[in-house]
Parts: sequence; structure tokens; C-alpha cells
Amino acid sequence: MKRILLLLLLTSQSFVAQDKTNLELIDIYDLEYVSDPQISPDGKQVIYVRNFKDIMTDKNLSNLWIADFDGSKNRPLTTGKNRDFNPIWSPDGSKVLFKSNMDGEMKLYLMWMDTKQKMILSDAKESPGDISWSPDGEQIVFTKFVPSEKASIIKLPEKPEGAEWNDGPKYISEMNYRGDGSGYLKSGSSQIFVISTNGGTPRQITSSEFDYEKPVWGKDGKTIYFSSNMHDDRELDPLNSEIYKMDISTGKLTALTDRQGPDSKPIVSPNGDKLAYLGFDDKLQGYQLNNLYIMNTDGTDKTLISSGFDRDINGIQWGKNSKEIYFFYDDQGSTKLAKIDLSGKVSDLTADLGGLSQGRPYNAASFSLASNGNYAFTSGKEAMPAELAVGSKGNTRVITNVNEDLFSFKNLGNVEEIRWESSFDQREMQGWIVTPPNFDPSKKYPMILEIHGGPFASYGNVFAAEIQLMAAAGYVVLYTNPRGSSGYGEEFGNLIHHDYPNNDYDDLMSGVDALIKKGYIDEEKLFVTGGSGGGVLTAWIVGKTDRFKAAVVAKPVINWYSFVLYADNPGYFYKYWFGKKPWEDPENYLKRSPLTYVANVKTPTMLLTGEEDYRTPIAESEQFYAALKIEGVETAMVRIPGASHGIASTPSNLMAKIASILAWFEKYKEK
Repeated sequence: MKRILLLLLLTSQSFVAQDKTNLELIDIYDLEYVSDPQISPDGKQVIYVRNFKDIMTDKNLSNLWIADFDGSKNRPLTTGKNRDFNPIWSPDGSKVLFKSNMDGEMKLYLMWMDTKQKMILSDAKESPGDISWSPDGEQIVFTKFVPSEKASIIKLPEKPEGAEWNDGPKYISEMNYRGDGSGYLKSGSSQIFVISTNGGTPRQITSSEFDYEKPVWGKDGKTIYFSSNMHDDRELDPLNSEIYKMDISTGKLTALTDRQGPDSKPIVSPNGDKLAYLGFDDKLQGYQLNNLYIMNTDGTDKTLISSGFDRDINGIQWGKNSKEIYFFYDDQGSTKLAKIDLSGKVSDLTADLGGLSQGRPYNAASFSLASNGNYAFTSGKEAMPAELAVGSKGNTRVITNVNEDLFSFKNLGNVEEIRWESSFDQREMQGWIVTPPNFDPSKKYPMILEIHGGPFASYGNVFAAEIQLMAAAGYVVLYTNPRGSSGYGEEFGNLIHHDYPNNDYDDLMSGVDALIKKGYIDEEKLFVTGGSGGGVLTAWIVGKTDRFKAAVVAKPVINWYSFVLYADNPGYFYKYWFGKKPWEDPENYLKRSPLTYVANVKTPTMLLTGEEDYRTPIAESEQFYAALKIEGVETAMVRIPGASHGIASTPSNLMAKIASILAWFEKYKEK
């Protein structure tokens, strides 16, 4: 009987392996991924966030899981259709803080690791923000939004009892009155609170109109450090934050930095003597490297220690000996974990980080470090959604496989790197080719050029549902990092400073030509799409060439003059991306606006944007749509209800975006 059962099992497995199907839109609901791995202080366990989706409520959900460092005893800490996230171990590893909406509202919870008992630590209406343990594990400092009443100068007569009037007028006097993903902003600011781990009422220790960020405890347990932009002109100078020191008992506040530019994310060394922090001297460039600094905790002896490192530094954490700092960085499409000593010497540990961007192949990752040197990180190795990985002294291994159930019977497109020289200046460019499942290089395939946003961002060899679903539909997909992309150094990033879009067009067209030379692309079936900055370039491309059969311009900027005045940060874009206000240099704004070249467009072009997008508001798409209609170009507009700039914030919106793009391309593929 056992032999028969074994034969049946092997036959079944063989059948499944041969009967794999391509990825489908509905499979988005089955995709899972790991995020925010937090290794215990002793390095023996890792708590991580396991992210999943609910097809019935169309929500992104998550629970906390825990595994031993060797991958054993992998099990859930929380369950249910909740959003449980942001786990933070206590200094002694006996307790864990986390955020959850398991009781309906987002609250801060405390869990004892021996009994797994939980209690609500903060029950306020406004959910907690940044959180930090005191060194003795007895107190918590956190930020929370505190609403404030805003007086209106508009006075109306009193409404008669029972009368049904419209809501009163909304009086707005702030420059930043709405935010993408947040909508119209409430009046108030993010303040700092302290609470005992024994419970009780949180004590608010700041009270002003300023926003406070990233509070951390000093070694003495009596001091906190944080960053804030308290300057009078902060609306017009949004990057100019400083690091502050506060005595909790007296409220005395001391500014530790004072340079023009951002100083943020302070962390205290284990010996309590120094602060590490990130920032740069603001030169008003479009792309400026995030540098690493250290200083004494009284603000003296500030030192730039990453001056010889031409990459952005992220996620800094001190090593146990207070002589080195761990961080991750993007380098030519790869996200790497590294450490830097106080002399500036950098040593790489692994290049396998990634997997957190589920829609498009952006580089995104996280990691944490234990006192014994063990570390945990999100791995995007082999272009898969993020898994939990651990490492020690450069030896790493992946210890989860959360998508094993789905990918055991689904084919994925193969991802291959490609490099070429730009026709503009012969600089080397990098990109990736994704071929359809069961690819046959002797055949001819339609091609999609997919362009990243930012524009100061980067793609890499990581999983992306959009790209894989395009490949599953039979397209060869090319995605690239043209000039202006991060991960190639400050000079490369600033090749588009005050000059975007421009020669990044040549980089992209040269990439298409390099792919065509491989011999398996049908040159009569070329398509192009991109979102945000990629939407700008897609609109720019169809104004420059008619070689593409169809285009989808997603959440674009079409008219820079209008964009800088009603995007969600008007104090930023004109200053860093143009250098002058629109009315001071209208010719430059028009020269760089795709709208200027609309009369050249012959390519059937779809516009696609979220109706609640305040980063590149939908009026930008509406302008191009109207202009294309006036010019007699085949066009359509897709509006995603309830979606902000991050369209893929719900699974159904991600499906809607991909389905719309593919439907438009299919419409023109055989014409």
C-alpha cells in the first residue's frame, strides 16, 4: 500500500511540474512577502512581518512570525485578518512592541515573549509613529499626531435649528495643505510622548507647531535625540532639518546641528558617546547623496565618514563595539548590506537584499543587527518577492519560502541583465530583459519598454508583479536605469539636473536598439509605458518618435508650470528641479514639458492616474488627454477611483493598472 501511495504521489508531483501555468492577474491575491525582519538582541531569533492579501476585502494584511536563527521553529506570533507590523525588541529581549489594528483602530501593543500575553500600550485615536525603547526597557518614547483647532476668519450666521445647510467653507492658509496618500491634511503636528512599559497615560513632552521625527534615547535614559525642521521658513525650505537633544525632566532643548541641509535619523552608539546620523550640505541639486556623519552627543566634533563612498547610505545601525556602522545601499541595480568603520572604510557583507517592491522592480529592502554580529534581512535573490534571510560574517542563507504554494505551479519569466552604450555620449547603461515563460529565441516577440519613476530612483533584478504579468501575456519586457538613476554615483544622478527629460531619452532608445539586435523582437510591435517620472518620459517619447505602436502614460507630469504649483510639496520641486520659479523662467518649463510637443504625437496613447493622486494630480493627465483629442490622436483615459500616487496600494488597483496597460497594447498589437 505504501508503495502504491508513493507512486501516486510521485506521479502527481510530476504532473504538477509539467502542468505549470503562467501568472494571472488574480494571482496577485496569493502573493506574499516578508518585511521588517527584527533579530533578537542575542541574535538567536528573528521576528518578521509576513504580508498577505484578502481577496474578499481587497486589503493588504500582515501578521508577525518568529523563527530561530537557523530557520527552525518558524511559527506565527499573531494571527487574524489584521495589520500587525513594526516589531521592536526590548533591550533585554524579553518583550516586543508592535503596531496592530486587531481591535479595529491602529494601536501600540506590548507582548511578553515568555507567555505571548499582549496589552495595549497606547490607545489614542491617532496611531503611533516612530518608537524607541529606553536603555533599561522601562519606558517608551514615540511620536503621535496631535490635532489642533484652526481658527477661520470666515464667520457665518448661526444655522436655524433643523436647517440643512452645506458644510461650511474650508479655510486654508498653509502651503502644504494636502499630501499624497493622506488627502487634505488635518491641522496639527507630530509630537513626542513617553510612556511606562507598566502602562498608564502617555506623557506629551513636546508641544509646538513643529513635527518631530525619529526620537531615540540617550544612554543615560534621561535624554532623547530627534530631528525636526523648526526654521521659520520651513514651508519654503522643507529639507532643512536639524538634530536636537532634549532633557526629559526639564524640557531643555539643544540644537546639535545648524548647517543648511537635512540632518536626520540619529542613532546613539552602544557606549553612549556618539551619534550617527544622515544628511548632506544642500546644494539645491536634483540628486544629492545621503551621507553618514558622526558627532559627540553634545554636538561637537562633527565628522563626515562616508566622504569617499559615492552611494546613498540607508538604514544605519551601530555595531556592538561602537567602532562601525552597518547600512544598506543601492549599487548598479543591486541592494547591498555593508559596514563602515569610523575611518570610512567600507566592507560589503552581502548583495542579496531586496524584494519589498511588489508592483515594479524598485530596489527596496530592510535589515536588523544583533549584538553578536548576526543579522537578518529581506532577500530578493533570484527575482522573488522578499523572503527572510539571515547572515553572520558574510555567510548568508534564506530561511523562508512564503510563496512556495503559488510558484510551485506557476511559470515566471526569466530575468537577464543587459548593458549597452547610450547614443548620446557612449556612457554605459544597465537594464534587464524579462522573457515570457517557455521563451523561444528563434521566434519574434512584441516588446514593452517599462520606465521607472523618481526620476532619482533605480530598478534591479528583483521580483515585480507588473513586469512578470506583462511577460506572462507574451511580451518581452525591457526595464532600465537611464541617466539620473540612483545607485551609479552622484555625477551620474545629476546628469539630468535641471535637464529632465532630455538625454535620458537617448539612453532608453539605445536600450531598445540593443535589445532588438538580439534577434527575437518584432520591430513592428514595440510598446512603451512608465509611471510618475516614467510617465513623463513615456509622454516625452511619443512626442519625439512614432516607432512605438501604442503607449500608456501613467501618473505623469505633462506641464511643469502647472505641476510645481499644485503637487503636494510646492516648496520643493521648483527649487530643486528647475532652480527658478515658473514665472521667472517660463521658456525652460515649457521646453521640458511633454505638452509642448503634443502636436508631434502620432502614437495611440492612454493616460492612467489615480483620482486621489496629489503627487502628480490627475489634472496633468487630463491636460494631455484633452490636447491629444484636439490633435486627433487615438487616446483614452483610465481613472483609478480612490487611488493615490501609489496606485498599487490595494490589490485590485494593481490588477486594474496592469489590466488597463495590457488591454491598450493588445488593442493595437495586431493593427
